[in-house]
Amino acid sequence: MKRLFLLAFLFAPFILSASPKYWIYLKNKDLNAAPAISPLTVENRIKLGLAASDELDLPVKSDYERALREQSVSIINRSKWLNAVSAVMTSEQAMKVRELDFVQEVVPIDPGFYIARTKAIEKAQMAPVMSQVQANAFTKENISAKDVTIGVIDAGFYGADSSLSLTQIFSNKRILGIRDYVKPGRAGELLFSTAESFSDMHGTEVLAAIAGIDFQDEIQYGMATNAKFYLARTDYSLREYRGEEDNWIAAMEWMDSLGVRLINTSLGYAKGFSDPKENYVPSQMDGKTSAISKAAQIASDRKGIMLIVSAGNEGDDKSWEIVSAPADAKGVLAVGATNGKLWNRIGYSSVGPEFLSYIKPNVSCFSLYGTSLSAPVITGFAACLLQANPKLTNKELISLIEKSAHLYPYGNNFVGYGVPQASRALALAKAPYLPDNAKLINAKGRSIDVDVNSEDQMVAIYRKKTDKDVIAQQVAKVQNGKIALKRQNGERFTTIDLKNYVIEVAWD
Repeated sequence: MKRLFLLAFLFAPFILSASPKYWIYLKNKDLNAAPAISPLTVENRIKLGLAASDELDLPVKSDYERALREQSVSIINRSKWLNAVSAVMTSEQAMKVRELDFVQEVVPIDPGFYIARTKAIEKAQMAPVMSQVQANAFTKENISAKDVTIGVIDAGFYGADSSLSLTQIFSNKRILGIRDYVKPGRAGELLFSTAESFSDMHGTEVLAAIAGIDFQDEIQYGMATNAKFYLARTDYSLREYRGEEDNWIAAMEWMDSLGVRLINTSLGYAKGFSDPKENYVPSQMDGKTSAISKAAQIASDRKGIMLIVSAGNEGDDKSWEIVSAPADAKGVLAVGATNGKLWNRIGYSSVGPEFLSYIKPNVSCFSLYGTSLSAPVITGFAACLLQANPKLTNKELISLIEKSAHLYPYGNNFVGYGVPQASRALALAKAPYLPDNAKLINAKGRSIDVDVNSEDQMVAIYRKKTDKDVIAQQVAKVQNGKIALKRQNGERFTTIDLKNYVIEVAWD
């Protein structure tokens, strides 16, 4: 079968300036300083049963910043969570800074950042995903993420204020704040009117996939049509590199300080350093190596933030294939992409590393144009659930979305637990229960005929060597109400995906 390339996602690392950027990790904090968070943040945490504040909320010590400036170090961003600052320095400066008694570690931040670039959203492309996730179940109950605030960390929001699909967001003044971490000090509104490349529309398309609705053509692109937003630009479109991970962390801490509980980011970090010795390698996608994954885990465990991220678009890249950071962090909801008809993994969608003890991606949904657009769909989904039950914690919300997905409890490292279903999710949000949409069959020998009830003649199956790790994704034919399976070498489990029902075959 000929593979069709839509040229919707381009990945290109660029070599940057001679002076690299560094993280400067510091040894301690001023425990008498005031926490740098808002009263709303404190209120939200108390409601979620978390500490109102802790040492991570204390700012970086001003004395340390002053001492660094005396070394001619120009600080770019500060991370109170990591107790670190970022700065562009020469190698000579870095050596001197390492010798300062209050400095714990100096770590270079080098090129290797990837952004999933998207084509403009078209009617026929977004309609299927709204149907797939049962968006009408929210509409019927008048749920549209009212009173829910969402943070979006992305590359640019060019044209957002004039987009027909976002008219209701801007006309009702539901953009609460904007920050440009690429060009600090620049008026945030310029993000809407200034473009340097087509990637500057990336955040606009993500925003539409979360909350877009075109009243003129009566087309719904996203589910959170009445949400409020904080927007942050952390990537400079003409230089895609991992060196801007400090921008991303700063943006997340800013949103946390304002009480934001739900954040979407369709950015990822993988490989492509100017110095190949400093590239990430797949084994480092372990949820605890990269700074961005560490910060994401802090956001989940200590700050109660629901962080939804794109799994990555490296599924067809044989030198990588797996999810990129921060999708590897255990505490985030990583979203993959499926085909429209069979709901199995679309080729470009990154798979979860086999060495992880937990499933990544967590869930998936239809997207022709990358996980950059599947993640915001599920962000809108999550926002609607927060309207339905504002008391849900971030971890309860992740569990709920996973349980609502069509393959639950038989997830895998290709599509996670599958496609979330709004009808199931709403039922779970109101009264916890275990979905009755699965069956386990024990099989002996090398073959079995499985009875199925399916209107489709062809269904997806996953052959697995463990309860989560896929050997092969295939298509099986339904004949006379049965699927004939022959066990492959190394196969211990087979998942039969019937969309509204899942059958798991455990081979003895």
